[in-house]
Amino acid sequence: MDLAPGLGAEICSVDSMLVYRGMDVGTAKPSTADRAAVLHHLLDLAEPSERFTVARFQELARLAMADMAERGARPLLVGGSGLYLRAVVDQLVFPGEDPAVREELEREAEAAGAERLFARLEALDPVAAAKIEPGNVRRIVRALEVPAITGTPFSGFSASWDRYDPERMRAAGISIAQPVLAARIADRVSAMFAAGWLEEVRGLVDRGFGDWLTSTQAIGYAELARHLDGRLSLEEAWTLTDRRTRNLARRQMAWFRRDPRIRWFEAGSGGAPDVVDEVRTYLEGA
Repeated sequence: MDLAPGLGAEICSVDSMLVYRGMDVGTAKPSTADRAAVLHHLLDLAEPSERFTVARFQELARLAMADMAERGARPLLVGGSGLYLRAVVDQLVFPGEDPAVREELEREAEAAGAERLFARLEALDPVAAAKIEPGNVRRIVRALEVPAITGTPFSGFSASWDRYDPERMRAAGISIAQPVLAARIADRVSAMFAAGWLEEVRGLVDRGFGDWLTSTQAIGYAELARHLDGRLSLEEAWTLTDRRTRNLARRQMAWFRRDPRIRWFEAGSGGAPDVVDEVRTYLEGA
């Protein structure tokens, strides 16, 4: 928000959960006031009940950026979903889909368990399996769906993943010491609870949240749904949400550290505001 006006930029979200309408509190979606002050793109693209893919995001993001280019605005991409960022700035190719094949694999996962499906993936495509958590049913199903419909292993579509075009973007990353980050995450989770997160989830559950596929991956939403179902205490839901968020932060940093285009700025206890002037100077050179 501090950087965009001076850069003549509009903000493009690259967050995989901000795409869902009605999932606002638990995703820390930009406020109405923020959106009035700086134009935001790629928010509220789908209903939580929809299956939203990175390929769809890529298409919508490129349309948004083309519109900005026509108007002379610069895109400031902001967020922590590394796959979504690379889908926008790099020439990643995403293979097609077959709902029937996917549904069959999902039924098999439900009947036999994620472990058996993951074992099949390890035998079929060990390269892909090494990059997927054994319990992540959605990604395991996708990695098996692709060879079923294309005849090519899922990992065969990743040739472009190791290429980082230095001309595609100038990127700044904010690095915060782990103890400081952990405290900020705990404060963030508490603030979301205080802002009415449980009530937001209650409304989603009433609409059928537990049966939705991609939106239920959002951290905290599943935990609060389990609390409303009587399977977790509120304290347990808070603790699991905090833990999952810290784990996500570690995975995000591991992902972004691999990108040689990102220049890192070491922030103190104040977080990003500590380095905003340095980041501005760096990005103004883009």
